Amino acid sequence: MKTRIKELRARKNLTQAQLADEVGVRRETIVFLEKGKYNPSLKLAYLISRVLGERIEKIFIFEEDDLQP
Repeated sequence: MKTRIKELRARKNLTQAQLADEVGVRRETIVFLEKGKYNPSLKLAYLISRVLGERIEKIFIFEEDDLQP
């Protein structure tokens, strides 16, 4: 899964640590999300979308392979 977290976070002038604090996770979680190495829970995706002011589907981009059972 690809994400636009880094881009959208930069627009809001938020560091990884600040975003992590806002959504209640460790900075490393944001690092892994930005690198596409971690799939967030629905709750975390929702919290990130609220902080960044974007819809979940505008932040997290699913590729065809991600949608296979």
